[in-house]
This record gives sequence, C-alpha cells and structure tokens, in this order.
Amino acid sequence: MVLSTESIKESANQVNLPFATLPEMAIQIQQRDPYQRFQQFIDQFFTQYANGKIIFSVESEGRREALQEVLARIKIYPTFLPNLDDLSLISNCDQDHLFLTIGSSEQGFINTQDEIAFITENELFGRSIIRRRRESKQTINSDLLIRSLAELTPGKPVVHLEHGVGRYAGLTTLETNGITAEYLLLIYANETKLYVPVSSLNLISRYSGGDAENVTLNRLGTDSWSKARQKAAEKVRDVAAELLDIYAERESKPGFAFVQDREQYELFCQGFPYEETEDQQRAIGAVIGDMCSPQAMDRLVCGDVGFGKTEVAIRAAFLAVINHKQVALLVPTTLLAEQHYENFCDRFANWPIRIESLSRFKTAKQQQAVIEDLKQGKVDIVIGTHKLLQEEVKWRDLGLLIVDEEHRFGVRQKERIKAMRANIDILTLTATPIPRTLNMAMSGMRDFSIIATPPARRLAVKTFVREYDDMMIREAILREILRGGQVYYLHNDVATIEKIRDQLAELVPEARLAVAHGQMHERDLERIMNDFHHQRSNLLVCTTIIETGIDIPNANTIIIERADKFGLAQLHQLRGRIGRSYHQAYAYLLTPHPKLLSKDAKKRLEAIAQLEDLGAGFALATHDLEIRGAGELLGSDQSGQIQSIGFNLYIELLEDAVKSLQEGREPTLESLLTSQQTDIELRLPTLIPDTFVPDVNMRLSLYKRIASSEEGDELTEIKVEMRDRFGPLPDPVLFLLATAEIRQQAARLGITKIEFGEKGGFIEFGAKNSVSIDYLIEIIQKEPKKYRLEGQNRLKLLTTELPRTERIDYIKKLLTTFAENRA
Repeated sequence: MVLSTESIKESANQVNLPFATLPEMAIQIQQRDPYQRFQQFIDQFFTQYANGKIIFSVESEGRREALQEVLARIKIYPTFLPNLDDLSLISNCDQDHLFLTIGSSEQGFINTQDEIAFITENELFGRSIIRRRRESKQTINSDLLIRSLAELTPGKPVVHLEHGVGRYAGLTTLETNGITAEYLLLIYANETKLYVPVSSLNLISRYSGGDAENVTLNRLGTDSWSKARQKAAEKVRDVAAELLDIYAERESKPGFAFVQDREQYELFCQGFPYEETEDQQRAIGAVIGDMCSPQAMDRLVCGDVGFGKTEVAIRAAFLAVINHKQVALLVPTTLLAEQHYENFCDRFANWPIRIESLSRFKTAKQQQAVIEDLKQGKVDIVIGTHKLLQEEVKWRDLGLLIVDEEHRFGVRQKERIKAMRANIDILTLTATPIPRTLNMAMSGMRDFSIIATPPARRLAVKTFVREYDDMMIREAILREILRGGQVYYLHNDVATIEKIRDQLAELVPEARLAVAHGQMHERDLERIMNDFHHQRSNLLVCTTIIETGIDIPNANTIIIERADKFGLAQLHQLRGRIGRSYHQAYAYLLTPHPKLLSKDAKKRLEAIAQLEDLGAGFALATHDLEIRGAGELLGSDQSGQIQSIGFNLYIELLEDAVKSLQEGREPTLESLLTSQQTDIELRLPTLIPDTFVPDVNMRLSLYKRIASSEEGDELTEIKVEMRDRFGPLPDPVLFLLATAEIRQQAARLGITKIEFGEKGGFIEFGAKNSVSIDYLIEIIQKEPKKYRLEGQNRLKLLTTELPRTERIDYIKKLLTTFAENRA
C-alpha cells in the first residue's frame, strides 16, 4: 500500500496537484479482525508522514457520536473540529494528529504537500453509507408504512403474536423492583388487560384486514388464538408454495435481454425538460436494469399523480425501440390515450420513431390501417385503450407492454394482459395500486418501485369534506375564476348533468361553462376538452371521464358531488387532476348529511382528507387494504385468513414460509415464533422518556423500529437519527439500544433468554442454538467461580455487583466469545 508523494509537477500542458486517492480501508464488521485495513493505513500514514494529520468527516452530530464509538474500540480518540476554516491551526498543532469534523463531503483524499489525510464515512463504511442515509430521508419505506405503529391511536385493534387481537389503550409507565419501564396496555375480551414491555413490540402489529370497529377480540388464557394462527399458517404454506411456483416460472421464462446504447440513451434523456427527482431516477434505473436482464420484467411503479411516471415509461419505450422491438401502451380512457400520444410525440420528435394511437377518436378505416402497419412492423409505439387487446391486433415483434392504471380494466381485459405476460416485459404504472396488486408486490411476486418525491415547488392539495351548500360552491368557484384559474365540477350522472349545468349557470353567472361526459360523440368531446385546455371555458361540468391523465395545469379547484360514492383510489385520482402547477389547489368533497353515510364511506373520506401529503397514493392503497379487508393473494377469496389474524401477521407468516421453502425447510409456525423471541432482562431502565420525545406516536414508532431491527447497522441509523432530531441521548435510551443490540447477538446464537442483574443471572439456550458445548465446559472448568451449568440448557452467571454499563459490556463480550466458538 504505497502512498503517492509527488508534489506539483508542471509541463507544457499538464499539472499534477499534490493529491492522492485513499487506499481501500473499509471497516469489515463481519471479519474476525474488522479494523485490519484501517489500522494498516493509519500505521503506514504516520510512518510516511511523522507530523501528518488525519481528519475524519461525518454528516451530522449523530454520526459523529457513532464514529467516536467505533474508533474508541481501537483506542482512537480524535479531537473535535467545529469547522475547517483555518487549516493552518491543524498544521501547527503538535500534540494532536487526529481530528473529527462535521461536513457533507462524499470522498476523501491525501494532501501530500500539507501531509493531511481527509477520510469520510464512505471510505470507512463502504460506499453505501451516505447514499443510503440520503435515500432513507427521501423515500417511503413500504414495509414501515404497513408495519409501523405510528398511526396507532387508543381504541385501534392490534395483533399480539402470542395472545391475538386486542385493543390498544395507550402507553403507560410502570415501576418494578425500582426499575422504570414503559409498557403498551392492551385490552382483550371481557376487559382483561395485558401489559407488553416496549422491548417486545416486534411481537405486535397493527390489525388491518376488515372492520376495525367490530373486530372480535381474543380471550386471554384460551386456545382460540393459537388455533386460528395454526390454521392460517397451514393456509399460508400453500400460498407460499404457489408463490414460489410463480417465482420459478418467472425466473425460468427467458425474456429478451435489451442492450443499452449509452450514447443514444444519454442523448435521449437530455430531451427531458425537468430535473429528475431521486425516486424517479431510482425507478428508471430499476426498470432499465430489469429490461437488460435475461428474465422477463414485471414491475409495478407506484408514483403519485403528476410525479413523473410517464417519463419512466417513455425511457423504457425508447430502450425497447432502439432494440428493434415494438411497444404497446395500454390506457383505460380515450382522452388519456390522446394525451399520452401527444406527450410521446413531443419526446420522440427528433427520433425516427413512428408512434400511433388506437382509440375511438380514430375512424374505423384509420384504426384498420394502424392494425395492418403493426402487423408489418411499420409502427414502433402504439398507444391505445382496450382495443389493443382485441384478437385482431397482431404484432410483428412486441417487446414491451406498459399498462397505465391497471385497476381501471375489467376482469376479462386483465386476463388478456395476464396471458400476454408470458414472455414480454411488462411495466405497470399506477397512482394508487389496488390492494391486490399491492399485496402481490409486497410479497415479492412483482417488483416494486415507489416515486414518493414531489417535483420541486409542488404544493399539496388542500382537501375539505363538506355537506352540500350552494354558497360554499359559489365561493369556491369564484375564488378560482377570479385568480385566473379553472374548475372541474364533477357530477357523475349523465341523465341529470345538463340540469346541474343550468343550476350552476344561475349560481355562478360569471363562469364560462362547458359539459363533458363519455356518452358524447368523440369529436364533440375532443373539441370541449380542447376548449377547456385553451381556457375558452373555465368551469367544466363533467363525469369521471376526467379521472385519468388529463393534464391541465391551470385547473386548480375540483368539486366532487356525492364523494361518498367513490372508492379511495378513484378519489385520489380525481384529486390528482388538480395541483399540477405551483399554485395552491383545493378539493371539495361534497357529501349528504353525515347520518346518511356508511361506515366505510366515512373511513374513506377521513383517509383521503388526512393523507393530503404529496406522495400519499401508496399510503392510501394500504388504507384501502384495511377498509376493504385485504384480498387474499392468489385466490378469489377476499377475506379468509387475513380477517382472523390481520394483514400484517399474514404477510409475516407468508414471508417466513417463502423463506423456509427457499431454504428447503418445511415452514412451521414455531420458526416464526422462536425467531421473534429472545428475552433480555439486565435490570436497567430501558425506555424513551417523554421529556426526551414528548409525542406518544413518535415514541411508539421508535420502539417498534428498535424492537424489529435485525442488524447492528439499523440500530446505528436509529441512534444517529434520534441524536440528530432530539439531541444527546439520555441513559435509558442508550440502555434500550444496547439491550436491543444484545438481543440481536443472542438471537443469532439461538439464545432464548438472558437475565443478569446486580446479583448475577443466567443465559438460557434454545433447542437449536449454535454455541459450542465444548467451549462452555472449558470456561466452566477454567472459572468455576464465574460460571455454572444448570440443567441442559442454562448457564448460571455468578458475577455480581457489576455497575450498569459494565453489565452491558460483560454480556456483549461473553456473546462475542460464544460467536467466535460456535458449534
């Protein structure tokens, strides 16, 4: 490992600056000696530069503390530098050679002239650390959204893995043996109470999958829950086997491996007039990656309305066409087909690519000509409604099918799409994936990308749920018209739409009205939409024909009559027609008297009013899962097992079963139960004090994440996040995190329980533990005053009177030696 010492050299046309790249030095946690390369670099650096300085750079206060902990393990204690304004102070400092500062650099270097090495976290922990943290700030973690307890409010049902369905009654603090801890209070049938320690929150998930109000609570101390759970586990095994067949079929189906011509692709990308958001780039990357692999693609891109899903489709289409394949874009409505057609023509204007549309806006003769040209391969990209699925449409060489808003197609059309899935690449775009699609994506049957980052300067739509009121409607329409905007007024009944038009003309004479619905002649509909687009009219009375894809940036108010009659996905889509520019947009959902609303309708309207954040489509689909009662993945049986054990536990059982079958094991309920349980009791206060994090839901969410974490990295991220958000961590929080780390270590070794306090304690081994019995006998013989075997599976710890932090270190070291001497 030689460090370059060249100083500045000049020649006629080149200058060598005195900088060298850093050698490989990442800390390899999984290795026996994780710090070997790092230590080697430090030794070599100071051998070469006796008076050299090393500066470590981290992203935030939280990461600073995390790095100090890591370095302290090898006795490195850098001096903190508030800023790097004056490097001469460092150069003239004789005592200190190691420094630590906070900054956002992504790459380190060696300055050979000033003898300074600058090391970032990327060099220490591998390339992913900063990128991963940046990504985690901006993306919605689909798992967390479903499994998080953050939205839990008292009275909501939850599922405890061992005790079944109960109602959450709040967080409560209890003191036992002088140790304060926080517990979740659950109420079961007959008002029986169960206190769950926060360290066991991994056993608890939200109950979703049916009517939360009328869910049947389990009785504590009976076997009804274990029976329901066992029955579900058996059903899940069959579903898992079927899932694996589908996986295998997909994996074995050779798709076409597209080849990316980087130069042409880059040139095409430069034609995109906006800057891609990070999520959009990731979705594009995933789609292009899928297409270039030899397996057939089946990817679902879920992005909120107006978040740039079309560009993802356009780039996929470009890749297909330069590989001499045809592309079909399937859309649910004629208007949307026309809009996509215009967008595609715009983006491909400078390329020799023929794009056609196939919808009822074309005459029968024109349609026939397009079908004929498709067959001969003269058309590269065709955009159309379900007409594309007709038997008579034949392709010369179809390579990519893009489906926009899959949930708008009927059962027969979906079957037809399914039949096409065999060996071509399929990309599905949706703003709110229907529960079944979401189910399949979440259990890995389809690949899944979320675009959750809004375009710059986009504002969320303000949503109001109101009873019908003439004056409010007049005010809402006038406000929009007077600021030069346009309004959609949605009345979903063609029979009475003209009557509503007359009423509105009387109510708001200032408005220029137009009417649009699906039973109009194509030419008339096209003319009316064109007039509205060019602002010749400013109040459009319409049906749900406007639901998909019509992009009119100047329309920023929508009024929806009888909003209680629409599904969540539909309401979200309709709301997405507005707010597509930088003006504040308003959605008014009109309902009859609250007493006339069904429970489900109330819930839907609540859900859509609450989730007005940009990027809420995905969260809405998960709400929809809960409101409808989640659909079973492969059968048409819509409720079944999910109803009895809840969606979250169902998905957990399914993941566990799939994993077991992949590893060649028969899935058992026990494997899930044992993997979830390792009890650690070190007689320490382990809680997040309400003085530190006052918000109950935030505490719940953090407890859940800590209890469910499986890797040390996850805990470090949580620790860093808490430090950055809430300040220095108090002792109980540090103890909570340390206990979670010990639980992870113990679980990996197959240890089921550790109890250790001032008077000693014990370690209990599970039936399938990996600790070497020979090693245990060895340490007992060496130090009989410290250890003793009790029965076949318990090691007694006889060390007493250890202070709190030493107790943690003692157990950690013991578990590390167990790991080094595995059976």
